[in-house]
Amino acid sequence: MGVFPKVLLLLACLSCCSFCMARGAVHYYDFVVKESNFTKLCDTKSTLTVNASFPGPAIRAHKGDTLYVNVFNQGTYGVTIHWHGAKQPRNSWFDGPEYITQCPIPAGTNFTHQVLLTQEEGTLFWHAHSDWSRATVHGALVILPADQGTTYPFPMPDAEQILVFASWYKEDVMVLMDEALRYGGLTVLSDSYAINGQPGDFYSCSKDTTFRMSVDYGKTYLLRIVNSVQNTDMFFSIADHNLTVVGWDGSYIKPLQMTYIMITPGQTMDVLVIANQALSHYYMLASPYFDGQADDFHKSITSAIFQYSGNYTPPSSPVWPTNIPGFYDIGAAGLFTTRLRSLASKEHPVDVPQSVDTRMFVTVSINMMHCPNASCAGLDGNRLASGLNNISFANPSLDILQAYYRNVSGYFEENFPNRPPNFFNFTSEDLLTDNVTLSDQGTRVKMLDYNETVEITFQGTNVMNSGENHPIHLHGFRFYVVGTGVGNFDNVSDPLTYNLVDPPEANTVPVPKDGWATIRFRADNPRVWYMHCHFDRHMSWGMDTVFIVRNGPTEETKLRPPLAYMPPCEVDALFGLQQTILQNEG
Repeated sequence: MGVFPKVLLLLACLSCCSFCMARGAVHYYDFVVKESNFTKLCDTKSTLTVNASFPGPAIRAHKGDTLYVNVFNQGTYGVTIHWHGAKQPRNSWFDGPEYITQCPIPAGTNFTHQVLLTQEEGTLFWHAHSDWSRATVHGALVILPADQGTTYPFPMPDAEQILVFASWYKEDVMVLMDEALRYGGLTVLSDSYAINGQPGDFYSCSKDTTFRMSVDYGKTYLLRIVNSVQNTDMFFSIADHNLTVVGWDGSYIKPLQMTYIMITPGQTMDVLVIANQALSHYYMLASPYFDGQADDFHKSITSAIFQYSGNYTPPSSPVWPTNIPGFYDIGAAGLFTTRLRSLASKEHPVDVPQSVDTRMFVTVSINMMHCPNASCAGLDGNRLASGLNNISFANPSLDILQAYYRNVSGYFEENFPNRPPNFFNFTSEDLLTDNVTLSDQGTRVKMLDYNETVEITFQGTNVMNSGENHPIHLHGFRFYVVGTGVGNFDNVSDPLTYNLVDPPEANTVPVPKDGWATIRFRADNPRVWYMHCHFDRHMSWGMDTVFIVRNGPTEETKLRPPLAYMPPCEVDALFGLQQTILQNEG
């Protein structure tokens, strides 16, 4: 059981049960995190997995259910697990990001997560939220309607298939991360992409293991698509077949028929496809989308096969999608994301804040930080960084939730700004001076009152000619994407274009290259919630911050009590926490 006695783990489980809102079913799972061997791209390597599978096990439950997931860390370093897109009302103790709501689960110990599925319906996913271990530690989270009598708001599919997109590295991803952060330069690109763990036909030593989806002519299939690629947006298409998008980030949308989709890391989509073509084999392709100038992405395509059953002569090669956009097709990406709309029906209403208490204008930038004697591998010997409003977030040694709850000072500052320090032409092609390229480092959080309405406009920037699409993910909330556009945000004319009637509800929003996106939400979920770019390298460089929502006036609007056991933090931080607890109890 590791360094903590079994009695503490028993108390932790009892504590979990004491505040469970079990209006639905209760499910129990064991996640064993350990190294497993895989052979891909002609090489065998050991990599961290859950239950020895890549991708990890899918969880299926109903809206309103409660999950208890006991995570046994049999690896060699600390890990955490995040339940991506689950709102977790008043329950941030189990959200998972390291040094935000908990410290990593030490090797040789375990920790039980409680996951409350309250508002979400559709496809989400779970993944590691510690360093870059998400590369191979992830899996789908399928949330069905609340009861057996409830139907989908679209024709019932005949069957469904989970498709998980991922990155594959020949080297140890943790070693690559450590080297990149130590020297401050660019990160190493992945060696391939993968669909359901398989690189596909166009990579070495991979054709025999390409994922194949068997289909019957005339049937409708629901594809539950998860993008867990480390640092790349992806286009997806099936040769000669239309795709109808019906769900986005665990909520339903008005059906949108396309020949392709664009999906960022951190996004999930529910897509209908009808098997209505001639009996044959058809390629399903996931191809990278990149709109930056550095050309810093792996230019390859992962494939799977949409394979009809029946008696026919298989083709020598599957049919190729002629309609999948190219790597750099900004227009195709923008056309897709701007057409998404919520159902806004009686059964699936929207609750878009019509007035705003707090407005934030947040710049999203790649930056630099000075290194002593110009000793780093970035431009001019500096360290590559990233930031929000020119602040590169630094992880504390004690998680912010514990520090705030226990009133332990010194681990964060409550002064994340509503505006950047300077206003300029954010999309200019000549942003190379120190006053815009250098960022400050700090652990600065934004404080919100319970139930206040918040509007955030994210402004993409071209600092150091590094502008690109950024998928910004907010934990603990489901927000509405009320507007998006290109160029510098105009606070007079652009709000006139907002959709306040049926905007899509999401947990991850793409902020377009040299453009902007605006979200609105109500801060009705008390305590500590992380916000970050879902490109792992940008998150590591500091493109993140934290919201702390103060408790509301009643017990039902306050954070749930903590567990008897939480994964321990570093010794010095833990000692300070213990001293504070003793003083408060004395």
